[in-house]
Amino acid sequence: MVGSIEAMNVHQNGWSAQNGNGPNGNGLEDKLDELRRLLGKADGDPLRIVGVGAGAWGSVFAALLQDNYGQFRDKVQIRIWRRPGRAVDRATAEHLFEVINSREDVLRRLIRRCAYLKYVEARLGDRTLFADEILKDGFCLNMIDTPLSPLKVVTNLQEAVWDADIVVNGVPSTETYEVFEEIRPYWKERISEPIIISLAKGIEAALEPVPHIITPTQMINKATGVNMENILYLGGPNIASEIYHKEYANARICGADKWRKPLAKFLRQPHFIVWDNSDLVTHEVMGGLKNVYAIGAGMVAALTNESATSKSVYFAHCTSEMIFITHLLAEEPEKLAGPLLADTYVTLLKGRNAWYGQMLAKGELNRDMGDSISGKGMIQGVSAVKAFYALLSQPSLSVLHPNEKRLVAPVELCPILKTLYKILISREDLTQAILQALRDETLNDPRERIEIAQSHAFYRPSLLGQP
Repeated sequence: MVGSIEAMNVHQNGWSAQNGNGPNGNGLEDKLDELRRLLGKADGDPLRIVGVGAGAWGSVFAALLQDNYGQFRDKVQIRIWRRPGRAVDRATAEHLFEVINSREDVLRRLIRRCAYLKYVEARLGDRTLFADEILKDGFCLNMIDTPLSPLKVVTNLQEAVWDADIVVNGVPSTETYEVFEEIRPYWKERISEPIIISLAKGIEAALEPVPHIITPTQMINKATGVNMENILYLGGPNIASEIYHKEYANARICGADKWRKPLAKFLRQPHFIVWDNSDLVTHEVMGGLKNVYAIGAGMVAALTNESATSKSVYFAHCTSEMIFITHLLAEEPEKLAGPLLADTYVTLLKGRNAWYGQMLAKGELNRDMGDSISGKGMIQGVSAVKAFYALLSQPSLSVLHPNEKRLVAPVELCPILKTLYKILISREDLTQAILQALRDETLNDPRERIEIAQSHAFYRPSLLGQP
């Protein structure tokens, strides 16, 4: 009986273990072999894929690769790194026990692996579980209700990455530079550079020598010295638990020509379609911006009892600000349409940043609790609010106000961003201020902000460190 359940899981989480073929007729093993050839892998030398960071999306991404390609053990090794020592509190352990016992396939798997008893003991308070320990059994601390496939977990960063062919960055943008700076010496003796796929959605701000934005791919490049040609960004309308439950989704992998098309093909699954795109700037910046405005979307939803009208008004204003900001950063940014708009929509609709905004507005969280929330992980929109505000409030970037005909900092044309800063960072306003901003009679038609942005009058190449 156990054997049949294990077989069932193979079909649910991947495709046939017999030949690795999906309904599109493109065998998984063929895709793996093709990528191995492009990377120059010899027979007997497995392709080494390492996830760095084990938040919800980082863990799901590693688990998807494991489900698809883990069966070809002589050709690929998939592992994930997370920091050791993070304890699972008693309440979480009790909830984890309930999840295990509600899923017969998971229960049988743990019994077969002689791992069930430790969850019984943790529920009783007789022992402490750790995040890296439960990850090996397929449980992400930030996503307890979605059991994953068991993963190969490494807690020593050097051991995890030193020989990796592909590294997947799953740590928050606020930690990306620090982690990859630690990695740099481990790659000092390498002959060839690894490929790095960044999942991080956020930005940092630097004000010297001139105000400019730093994206996660730029952080990785600066920290490691790996050529930007080998660093890509993957983003899309993705809620981690839903993707693992095989809800249909799509994403884009963005970067230089050399690797994005082969990687898009390798990552594509029947329920997870991956396209490729060259506009790294727009997609990565939008990845940070959508988290900023998702917090506000959650506040609006909670404060208006899920009013569809209020949420649509907020959507119109926040997307016009996003368009304005991307036109400051890129001369010809991709339009906020299609998958890029869908990515924004789903993040505003559902996700940890929208949840955070809702909980603040309902009074179930307070700002003094910080932006790292138990069971959810890092709320990246908070640091992104601070970074975008710091950049766009610089007098050196002043632009001509279209109505008042005077020079103003760009943030003065982004009233939603200003309000979020006052709520989350300077603490000048309560969450209700987000509604006051929307109902301000002097607020311009969002169409005007879009037209201004698309006129190219405000493009500031220095914001990306360009001359």
